Amino acid sequence: MIRAALILLLLTLVVTPTSAQTWQEVYDEVMDSGEADDAEALSDSYEMLEQLASDPLNLNEATRDDLEQLPFLSAQQVMDILEYLDRYGPMRSMGELRMIRSLDYQQVRLLPFFVFIDNDEDTPHTSTPAPPASRLAPVKSTLSATLRVPFYQREGDRNGYLGYPLRHTLRYELAGGKRWRVGLVGAQDAGEPFFAAGNRWGYDVYTYYAQMRQLGPIDNIVVGKYRVSAGMGLVLGQSFQLGKLAMLQNSGRSVSTLRVHASRSVADYLQGAAATVMLLKGSKRKADVAQLSLTAFASYRPLDATLTSDSTAQTIITNGYHRTPTEMAKKGNTHQTAAGVHLTFHCGAVRLGATTVFTQLDRTLEPQTQTLYRRYFAHGRHFLNTGIDYAYTHHRIALSGETAVDAHGHWATANTASLRLSGRLTLMLHQHFYSYRYTTMHGHSFGQGGSRVQNESNAYLGITWNPLARWQIQAYADYAHHPWAQYQVSQPSDDIDLLLQTTWRLGHWTLTARHQSRLRKKDNSEAAEDATLPALIRNDDHRQRLAVTWQQGAWALKTQADMTHHVAKGTEGGWLVSQQGSYSGKRLTLSAMAAYFDTHSYQSRIYAYERQLQHEIAFPTYYGEGIRLALMARADITRRLRLAARIGYTNYFDRATIGTALQLIPHSHQTDLDLQLRWKLP
Repeated sequence: MIRAALILLLLTLVVTPTSAQTWQEVYDEVMDSGEADDAEALSDSYEMLEQLASDPLNLNEATRDDLEQLPFLSAQQVMDILEYLDRYGPMRSMGELRMIRSLDYQQVRLLPFFVFIDNDEDTPHTSTPAPPASRLAPVKSTLSATLRVPFYQREGDRNGYLGYPLRHTLRYELAGGKRWRVGLVGAQDAGEPFFAAGNRWGYDVYTYYAQMRQLGPIDNIVVGKYRVSAGMGLVLGQSFQLGKLAMLQNSGRSVSTLRVHASRSVADYLQGAAATVMLLKGSKRKADVAQLSLTAFASYRPLDATLTSDSTAQTIITNGYHRTPTEMAKKGNTHQTAAGVHLTFHCGAVRLGATTVFTQLDRTLEPQTQTLYRRYFAHGRHFLNTGIDYAYTHHRIALSGETAVDAHGHWATANTASLRLSGRLTLMLHQHFYSYRYTTMHGHSFGQGGSRVQNESNAYLGITWNPLARWQIQAYADYAHHPWAQYQVSQPSDDIDLLLQTTWRLGHWTLTARHQSRLRKKDNSEAAEDATLPALIRNDDHRQRLAVTWQQGAWALKTQADMTHHVAKGTEGGWLVSQQGSYSGKRLTLSAMAAYFDTHSYQSRIYAYERQLQHEIAFPTYYGEGIRLALMARADITRRLRLAARIGYTNYFDRATIGTALQLIPHSHQTDLDLQLRWKLP
């Protein structure tokens, strides 16, 4: 009776007033970030978007380079926005975005979170941005502190962890508009020591950076921790990670950036200095004027590694945990030196680029190559990668690609073509070949095996069709062949990923339906005892989602149902139903979420977005049977001071404990409280 009442409550829930949709919620709806397999890449991608949203562009003054930093826009859409501004002058309202035919409903919803429109009638419109002196921005400083308090004890909190169970972050940034910024981030995970043990300087991780832009020929310079991406990511892919739905939204456009690293993540960043120099400075607005730029960087940073008895590095560790003496002993025990350049020529519809990166470790990297799927993992001390990238953009077609080679002559290539057949129909084609012998220390790109640039040949076809003004259909078919063994797959194998999504909008209502099938194979453990059995068996996942959203003004409600069906030796499945709602006032924001889930096991798990405090992201994994409740409040006490709090509660009906080993919680429920304070001047 209690469970039935809970389900009925979820289906009839009227949510307390909460905030209207955030960019995170809109982005999740259209990009499906929950499909990402790499949690670190997902966290960094959201941190990048957080930075862009915190300092929105004045759309009427935005340059081509500015708009290209928005990763959800395609090359055609960037071109069309600039041509609209040149032809019709400055925009007067966001409603004018609907006049740009290449922008669909998703981009129109997302853009207001990242751009604003200056309605100053007296501001003359020119095709080039105003000189720097006329765009001096006031200096702003922001200090924020975030604390997570668990209302439970893990096994490691009682015996095993070096620190206390609190997780906290301190951030400070001083910025002068888009011209310059300096910042410091200190981060501590639960269980890590603070001003003790191996962390005598306080926080377990410090991130620091200083950035300046538009210093004569120096377009961008960063000192401290930073990230660089170039081309399709085969050599340098340390920035935004695309999902497969995102590929449809931006037509596979690569995002080449030099930006600060301002997140808690310890994976993939560079540390030192980097700069982009304009060797030939063309027009920022007009694409038909030649532009030549050079980005160069030098980096020296510590890495965590598992060492062998002869002091070689067996595995590079990127989770950043230093909670136990064993984890602390691995902290910074290996160092990486890297240097590279990226040269880009841009004129009219054509962009050409070349990238070279040299990397050296102070220890020899020797993975366990006796394990079959690790046989061709990166090994040694010195690594060299070189790549050539290109792009061509037209109103109807956009082409982009990159081909790269490592020091041993093994190569990888990725190529994308987007064809806009009409204002309502767009096709997207993508192909890549990553040799199973190709290795890179900094490359991350599109693939079914996560973002690893190795051991995959792929063909992807996507379609976006708007048969009616309020109706959109998106679909893709993605086939990949792996010529060498993978984790739990000891021989060559094939993967197929299929998705169909339809979205219908009517007034304040939006209905979204999605079906996704991932067809994979894994080793058959019984084949070793019986040679007549197949070596590989099915490992398929079928997922469905049905969501109804209502939004009017500051109010928003969303009811969502997720289903899953897993096929291996047997079949199992599960479902989740959730209710969210939001309302936003001038000073107070509240939100609420409730979910009931029931799946057979972890194999039939379900992911769903859950709203977090600023700079935080979560796509919790639901499996077994239970409920999830969350409440969040944010109050602007003054123009400068903001307080936010969030509490989450999970109760499992099918187990007496949560987690294992040192993460074990000795009961079936857990509650976490997040607190955040932000002070902003002026």
